Amino acid sequence: MQAKSLLLAGGALLAATTGVQASGFQVGLSGQKNVGMGGTGTGLYLDQAAQFYNPGAFVFVAYNSVQGGLNMAIPRISFRGDGGGPQETLQNKNVFPFNGYAGYSISEKFKVGVGFYTPFGSELHYAQGWTGRYTLTDINLRSVFGQVTASYAITPKLGIGAGLVVLAYGDVDLQRDIPIQGQNGAVAHAALTGKADHKVGYNVGIMYKPSDKFSIGASYRSAIDARISSGDVTVSNVPASVASNFTARNFSATLPLPAVYSLGLGVRPTEQLTLALDANLVDWSTYKSLDFTYTGGVLGGANATSSSSVRNYKAALALRVGGQYKVSDKFMVRAGGFYDFSCVRDGYVTPETPDAARVGLTAGFTYQVSEHFGIDGSFLFEDFAKRSQSQADLLANNTTDRVAGTYKTVISVPGIGVHYKF
Repeated sequence: MQAKSLLLAGGALLAATTGVQASGFQVGLSGQKNVGMGGTGTGLYLDQAAQFYNPGAFVFVAYNSVQGGLNMAIPRISFRGDGGGPQETLQNKNVFPFNGYAGYSISEKFKVGVGFYTPFGSELHYAQGWTGRYTLTDINLRSVFGQVTASYAITPKLGIGAGLVVLAYGDVDLQRDIPIQGQNGAVAHAALTGKADHKVGYNVGIMYKPSDKFSIGASYRSAIDARISSGDVTVSNVPASVASNFTARNFSATLPLPAVYSLGLGVRPTEQLTLALDANLVDWSTYKSLDFTYTGGVLGGANATSSSSVRNYKAALALRVGGQYKVSDKFMVRAGGFYDFSCVRDGYVTPETPDAARVGLTAGFTYQVSEHFGIDGSFLFEDFAKRSQSQADLLANNTTDRVAGTYKTVISVPGIGVHYKF
């Protein structure tokens, strides 16, 4: 047996099986107000979350505040095997991405801030005995990123900014069954667990606003290679007759987290109404394969000290639109939508990332309880296109380390946040 048939990770290192608002395994829930406006934020500034969406716009946020938000991603994913058969529904688990920011103006021209957010993370459990159990049975992923930002207004109309981004914490737990007769009739099982190394990237942006009614912005978030240098390999219920093929105790692997190029417009036709349009290009083209190296022994065969699973992702574009209306001094409402193209080519879909082109609709509100304290609510519904691949597709692409069939995904994400101005 080949190790790659056991340890397909499918973007699983610090990845999001339910890629909310973004292609592949990105999660776009880094600001409650922005979520309500379709995930826009490059060409306008709503609050301190501008640190994430466009550091160049951050300087124009006129007040100091702290804020935090929590979302509950509720995925519903089903699978039907190639050639028919019953529909298999995942034992879906809710995921709770969060975000928090603080911003302080040193002067009218200079503003600094800190933020944290969870751009990658998921928990997913397939039903016992499902068709793809030799590819994946369970996945549990967590990550926390931090950012320190400085933003400067070169003129009252032109702002620039930069943020230092740190992968502060990340871990992964992958499990799958092994396609051999288990010991004493029990299912043979493999598990990979590990913590990610700390990595550093950056986020830069620029904003130009020729008038109070129009603004344009651009930002760039750098790629970061998420690496697990020494994860643990655990196998169970392997019979003694083949135990020599499963002696590895550690693994290392690297997942390239892609660079993101964004361009956005903000339009304010009236004092009450704000409109936004964003385009995001996520450069997944660097993700060609996922490679594992095993130490302390072999995994899956007498000479299996490494494995490789082809990915061949492509760059993916997302188009977003959103609006905000000020009903009163205390109450604002928001709505938006987006279309996100898939970065996963036909015949390359994995159970960990059943990615597909998707349409999203969003809504949100802010209620200013007092001069200093307010509540921000958001809701996102995301509908993925059905994504199918046949066994013939897998054979043609040399991707038989995954399962043939059709995936269908929908995600609902309510969210709540609070902010305090000072």
